[in-house]
Amino acid sequence: MTGLAALEGAWRPLAERGRNVFGTWEWADAWWRHFGEGKELRVRHDPGSFVLPLFVERQGPFRLLRFIGRGHADEVGPIGDEARAAAAFAEIVDEGGFHLFLGDELAPGWAELLGTRIIERTSSPVIALSGSWDDFLAERSSNFRGQVRSAERRLERRGLSFRLANADNLDRDLDTLFRLHRARWPGSPWFASAEAFHRDFAAVALERDWLRLWILELEGTPAAAWLGYRFGGIESYYQAGRDTAFQRERVGFVLLAHTIREALQDGMSEYRLLRGDESFKYRFATGDPGLETLARPNGAVGRLALSLRTVRRRHAS
Repeated sequence: MTGLAALEGAWRPLAERGRNVFGTWEWADAWWRHFGEGKELRVRHDPGSFVLPLFVERQGPFRLLRFIGRGHADEVGPIGDEARAAAAFAEIVDEGGFHLFLGDELAPGWAELLGTRIIERTSSPVIALSGSWDDFLAERSSNFRGQVRSAERRLERRGLSFRLANADNLDRDLDTLFRLHRARWPGSPWFASAEAFHRDFAAVALERDWLRLWILELEGTPAAAWLGYRFGGIESYYQAGRDTAFQRERVGFVLLAHTIREALQDGMSEYRLLRGDESFKYRFATGDPGLETLARPNGAVGRLALSLRTVRRRHAS
């Protein structure tokens, strides 16, 4: 933790230029405090130029070089000057001390810079924001416009309201989010199992004015929740949940549309639906730059580790 604390001042302005909330010092610091035990920091940085937030972890007999934030961030990677970060990465590779570099979910373009190969591609749809909400809807089909408007009108007859979490109700609204998320996806541990981390970062994000935690209520009762982050003019939809009793009322769809409308009205330039190719995202998306997972074995043991990972993932799919 000491190593990351010393980088806070240099890291923050670089992250602001990068406009990726998952590339902030605050995200890395929270992640390291919750998941860094037993791991070895391998961070490189040059003030005003770049941060290369790496660590080494052991998985069985293998030592893996990875980016801080992985697993819970939707986009990780170097921050700042690309060429200098790539040169620093090459130095780390030369130093060794690991068997396999795995770069999970990096923006396209890093494979060549880092001298790695792409082993997976992941969808990550986005919405380019401009104009008004009416302009946004006008660019979609009449059927889509009708669904958005009629779904919200139906809920208005049932006492629809939207509420944004603040310092007074953050803990209660996070309770609602996790309860509704578990109700909607009872067998999905990825988000709920890291509840302490997400609560920690949400509190920090609220202080920074990054947090967007919306609660949709019907006659005062929470029916859906949406967690996102607003950073550098970009709105990122991170997670959500809804009461399954209101499935026919399409409360999740209405809440998603509301968050896009709010982002437009507040002058955001982009809305990131984040990783995953769920069909509902593409009803709103205007593009999909995708994310890439990169690998670079460091010797024969690293090649074995990569081969075993490939086999495991094939059997899991």
